[in-house]
Amino acid sequence: MSTPRPAAELFSLEGRTAIVTGASSGLGARFATVLAQAGATVFAAARRIDRLKELADSDARIHPVACDASQEADRTRLAETALTATGHLDVLVNNAASPGETRAEDESSDAFAAVLRVNLTAPFHLARLTAEAPSAAGAGKSIINISSILGLVSGAPLGGAGYSASKAGLVGLTRELAGQWGRAGTRVNALAPGWFRTEMTEDLFGDERSSRWVDRNTMLHRGGDAQELDGALLFLASDASTYCTGQVLTVDGGWTAR
Repeated sequence: MSTPRPAAELFSLEGRTAIVTGASSGLGARFATVLAQAGATVFAAARRIDRLKELADSDARIHPVACDASQEADRTRLAETALTATGHLDVLVNNAASPGETRAEDESSDAFAAVLRVNLTAPFHLARLTAEAPSAAGAGKSIINISSILGLVSGAPLGGAGYSASKAGLVGLTRELAGQWGRAGTRVNALAPGWFRTEMTEDLFGDERSSRWVDRNTMLHRGGDAQELDGALLFLASDASTYCTGQVLTVDGGWTAR
């Protein structure tokens, strides 16, 4: 039985290497910032390298990596970049996502497949690369798949067939990988945010009728702010959750508890 760590140290990520995809804006940028503030060396990945460089200017622990998550070669290069720099991979946050079309009848089969390529295939590939990589001495790996409440319940009239299918698929993938890799000490969990104010939801919260719809159907009667995911992210990424795997942590202001 290991000696318990002081509570104040449970959420520290000192000496850990983390990858965050979709880190150029919104929740991804916040995730990269929070992990770096907790002590991790963070490789922030996205297509918009100018945005990533701005993020890196805010914290020397953040390193920008241009990456199109839909491309296998880019994903492999991302993992290799982190490994070459630090020698290990400890935390992966699969955040990159494509929203797709809102109405199912507007979404072609090719468009549906393209959403799954970014939202489901890419997380699987990066998770496998992380699981196969060395980890820091004494540290177990933590893979965090960013799902959504739309992977748990219908968001109609908003949402989208491809998007919802991919986020539900992430939940299943999370549980299966947790089962397969648990013996190796690799934890795999999902974080399912509700309606948060981000670049992707600007139109939603900018429209009075839609904003009222969110308020009316959320128990806390409001949308979330990005920093309200900080605690959940750090819990899953750090040693605070060493006996937690295969779980979906929903942070939605009570949306799915209705």
